[in-house]
This record gives sequence, structure tokens and C-alpha cells, in this order.
Amino acid sequence: MRGIAYDSFGDASVLRLRDDLPEPPVGPDVVLVRVHAAGVNPVDIGIREGHLAGAFPHHFPIVPGWDVSGTVERVGPAVVDFAPGDEVFGYVRRDDVQHGTTAELVAAPQRCLARKPESLNFAEAAALPLAGLTAYQALTEALDVGEGDRVLVHRAAGGVGFFAVQIAAALGAHVIGTASPRNHGFVTNAGAAEVLDYNAGPISEQLTKKVDAVLDLVGGAALGDAPDQVEDPSRIASIVDPVVRDLGGRYVFVRPEWHDLEELGRMSDAGQLRVAIAKAFPLEQTAAAQALVAEGHVRGKVVVTLV
Repeated sequence: MRGIAYDSFGDASVLRLRDDLPEPPVGPDVVLVRVHAAGVNPVDIGIREGHLAGAFPHHFPIVPGWDVSGTVERVGPAVVDFAPGDEVFGYVRRDDVQHGTTAELVAAPQRCLARKPESLNFAEAAALPLAGLTAYQALTEALDVGEGDRVLVHRAAGGVGFFAVQIAAALGAHVIGTASPRNHGFVTNAGAAEVLDYNAGPISEQLTKKVDAVLDLVGGAALGDAPDQVEDPSRIASIVDPVVRDLGGRYVFVRPEWHDLEELGRMSDAGQLRVAIAKAFPLEQTAAAQALVAEGHVRGKVVVTLV
């Protein structure tokens, strides 16, 4: 099997294109997916550098990637929701780290998959799962965003932020995003009613009044300013900094959830959610794709394509 893999933790130089990878095992509840595209996320860099070694068992060689879109190759005997030939997308976070999505085949627990939205191509579908689920779960579960809420989304032009703006707007919220001036139009087009420049001083001083909920995608000083941005500190959520708990807020670690994936697909097909691809790389340029994501200023999503 052809794919990208690495045999030790380290920088991007450990990534190798290989054609001798073993086909991943297909258990009873597992779907074998022929990969058309794989999303690239900051967590891929963190795993490669060994930062999650204490959170998940790791088995080398590791194929990176948790986001996928593709077609079902075959299914385990307990799988009833998918059949060979189905077009699917998903967030393939297993209980260990080894069989990722930047390879020709990935073995995905069926809970990690849903049918690909008809309105998205494979590259767009591969860009949606992890970032889209993160935004959706943070907004609907941790923050309970609803009609009429004023919601502040930090780093609104990034992968999670761009989806969060759209999802919050679809939920009926008045969305305020933060972004650099060059990205203000991009965030407004996503559905933000207001956009603030994070370089222009504390956001709490730029707001005309406090908001109902804050989604922190930055940490650090931005998170430290959050209690002055929101009416109720319990409605602060962060995906990057567990210190949010000390402020009375919620720390969000995204989980695979087929029902939420289906909702993201529904929103996409209803025209409420679109995917912005910053750049698509061929499989052999996965290291360059990860390097671009690591820069931290990508507008939208980066993907690797295999088909």
C-alpha cells in the first residue's frame, strides 16, 4: 500500500513516501475506505512531534492524518450502515495512533464516518470533519448557542473559526469574528455581522458591549481577556487551552460522532456551510502541506489528494 509514514518522532523530515505499507486490518465494526483526500490539521504536527504520546498508544510506522473522504472498499461483518462503493467522509480518530488517512486505504471505525455531502467534492469533504466537528460541538454543546445570541469567535479566518462563524450564523446568532484586516472580507462572507482586528488592542475594549458566548481558538492573552468579553464566564469555550476551566469555562476536545457529521453534511447540502480550501497538495508533498499548516496563518483548510 502506498502512503506517507514515519518511524520516529521529529520534524517534517521524518515523513517518507512509501509503497510497502501493510494494508490496515479490518475488524468487525470497521470500514475500509479507499482514500480520495485527507485533511491536514495542527494536531498532525503535534502527533508527529510526540506531543500526544502520553494521550494515545503510538505504534510505528505511523501514517498521519485523521480527516478523510473516499469510497468504501469493504466492511467488517458487524457493519450495516455502509457498503462497498459508498462515498463517505469522516474523522478517523482511533483508540491508538498508527493507521492514519494519508495512505491509499484507511480502516475507520464505523462511528467515525458518515455519507459524503453531495454538494462537496472529495477535497472539500476531507477538509470538513475535524474542524467542522470541533466548531459544531463547541457551539452546540459547550456554549449552547441559539437564536439571538451574540457570539465572539476568535481567529475566525482559520480552519475551525471559518466553520464556527457559519455554524453560529446558521443557529441564528449574531456573530463577531476576530481576524487580521486582510481577512475581514473573508470572515464577513462567512456570515459574521462584525469583524474586529486582533492587532488593534484587547478585544474587550473593541466590543460595543459584552457578548453572550466566546469561542477561543487562540489561547494566551486572547483567552485571558475573555472574562471581560462575555456576560457569563461559564459561556467561554476553548479548544486550545485547558486554563479556560480556571475561568469557569469549558475545554473542548473534539470526538468522532456520526450524528454530528451527518448534521454538517446536511448543513453543507442546504447551503449553510461551505468549505474554503487554502491549498491542495499531492500525497508526495504531505510534508509541505504540514509545513503550511504549522505556519499558523492559513485561511481555510489544507488537504492532501490521492485521487
